[in-house]
Order: sequence, then structure tokens, then C-alpha cells
Amino acid sequence: MGVYRFAFLVHPLDVKRDVARKYPIAQWLPESWVEALLRCMRVKVLGKITGVRSLTGATTEGWLLGVPMTAQMMRADERRALALLKDACRLAADLGAHIVGLGAYTAIVGNNGMELQEQSPLPVTTGNSYTTWTAVEATKLAAEAMGIEWERATAAVVGATGSIGRACAHFLACGAKGQGVTLPPVARVTLVGRDRERLEALRAALSPQADTATRATTDIADGLRDADIVITVTSAMDAVIEPDHLKPGCVVCDVARPRDVSERVKRERDDVLVIDGGVVRVPGAPCWEFSIGLPSDRTLACVAETMLLALEGRLEPFTLGREIPIERVVTIAEMAARHGFVVDGLRSFERVLDADAIARIRQRVKVVAER
Repeated sequence: MGVYRFAFLVHPLDVKRDVARKYPIAQWLPESWVEALLRCMRVKVLGKITGVRSLTGATTEGWLLGVPMTAQMMRADERRALALLKDACRLAADLGAHIVGLGAYTAIVGNNGMELQEQSPLPVTTGNSYTTWTAVEATKLAAEAMGIEWERATAAVVGATGSIGRACAHFLACGAKGQGVTLPPVARVTLVGRDRERLEALRAALSPQADTATRATTDIADGLRDADIVITVTSAMDAVIEPDHLKPGCVVCDVARPRDVSERVKRERDDVLVIDGGVVRVPGAPCWEFSIGLPSDRTLACVAETMLLALEGRLEPFTLGREIPIERVVTIAEMAARHGFVVDGLRSFERVLDADAIARIRQRVKVVAER
């Protein structure tokens, strides 16, 4: 079997910080200047990724491609964003890639990748299937670290009617079982979103499959008040979760980019654990010419899905559109287990969490409970 290669598209989340990783002068310029410079740029190769070797012996390599638009810029001018993404897919093909992964807001542009796939010379994937699985798996690990009993917990999904939110809600309410993949359901699930009709339709779809009690609400304060576990994945441009929404001792997995959890939570709530989502250990000895802010043997789930599809030789648009088939999530989780990709480590606001940090949060929870 030959070596199949991938490309993965990234874009600045923080204008000055992320652009400065490639162009250090950006840290000294006004933000408006940096955005103006981005508007003059085209898609660029940021660096190559080598050394990915599966437990099966298969290998892959790929490229990180930088799209010069922030999430806000993409939302304001989706036509230009889609044109740049098409350019990126053509560049990926020219480099020798066989499949393209979409990172952060590039996975939302053009109906969650559907329009891009129609015009791309290569299959594209949003990475949302593996992102879903690792979000739930990392949340379970974080809950265990905080002493939360998973099968007795109350969970809330914010953005429950979105593609990742729907799938996360399914696994929380129904659990999962596959080859090397096991997850029990929690006790109660609250679905939080803006559209009451869509929320109730989701609740009705989940109810026949789950023993878990489910309810729906459009009031985020009501939805999070009793939640031991929160998974949040909206497409909002601004934070939707504030300090007063959260129960002491809860775990919040923020999958959204831009973030759903306010920076105020980081400053004011030292009695809750906020994690960024699953950090995945990559098998082999990966080498990144351009860092995405993680150790070289770790990556994000959306990148890992693209790597997995290349390793499997499944050169297809694996995850696209608003609804993620549940069987696809289980399939990619099984692939990950087979190839040696493991959810390993937790991050909070892009910083690695160690055992001491979690112990401090648990101690703070005790202090708050004793008041």
C-alpha cells in the first residue's frame, strides 16, 4: 500500500498572537493593521508534518496550510472565504496531498464543507466525527479527575442542535459500544440552544434510544444551573458562558472556536474545570515544521481525523454537513484505537493541565462548599 498524504487548513484565532507565529512583527502592530495585511495575503504553506507512523506500520505525512482570515472575517465575507478555501485545496493537490482537513471556522464555511467539496479537487473532511468522540472522551476523563460519577451526572450540551452538539448529545444520552470503544450514558442530559422547535425535535429523536432523562431549554442559565458536565460547541462569535452560569465543581469542555467560555470564567471561577477538548497523542515520532501550540506528539482531533483517513487510505469526504452520522463517529473512534491515537492530556485555555492544577481546583470546590 502506498503512502497517502494530507493537508490541513488553519487560520488565525487570535489576530496578533497567531499571525505573529509566522510573522513576528505582527505582535508590535495594531490589530487593524494586521487584519489589513491579512486581506492582502493568499493561502500559504506554513510547514510540513512528518513522522506519523501507525501501530499497523502505515505512515503518512502532510502540510499545514494557512488561510489568511479570522473567524469574524470569514463570517462577514463567506464568498471570499470559500474562494480562499478552494485555493487551499488546489494548493494541497499541487503539493501531493490526497485529502484535506478543515480546521476551526474553515469547517463551518459553505454549509459545513458541503459547498467546498463540490469545487475541491480533493476530498475534504471537517474532522467533526473524531472531534465529537474526543470531546466526550476528554470530558469523561476530566469528570473522573474531578471526582464526578459519570453515570450519575447531569450533563448539558450548549449548541445541541449543531453538528457536533447533536452527536455529543447522543453519546451522553445513549452511550456507545464498538471495537475498542465503550462509553456509558450519563443520568440526565439538558439540551441548550436558541431554537425551541429544533431542540424539541432532537429530544424526541433521542428519547426512544436512551434510558437517560432529557430536557430542552433556550435559557442557558437554566440549562447549566445543575450541570455537573457541560459540552459547549456553538458557532457564536462571542462568549456565551459566563461565570454565574456554572455550578461549583463542574467540568466544561469548550469545543467551539472562537471560544464559548468567557475569559472571565478563567479569572473569576477557580472552582470549575474548563478544558479545551480532546488532546490526541499521535503515534510514531511526529515532526512539525510549524507549531500549532502543542507538543510535537500531540494534536487536535480534527487534525487527527485527517491523518487517520490518510493512514486508512479512506480518501473520501468522511465528515461534512450539519448532521454527523453516529456510526461515523464510532468508526473513526475504532480507527483511532487501531492506529494508536489516544486522548491523552487536558488543556485549559490552551495551557496544559497537570495533576496539581486539578488538585487546586478540587480544593477550591471544597472551600466553596464549606461556606
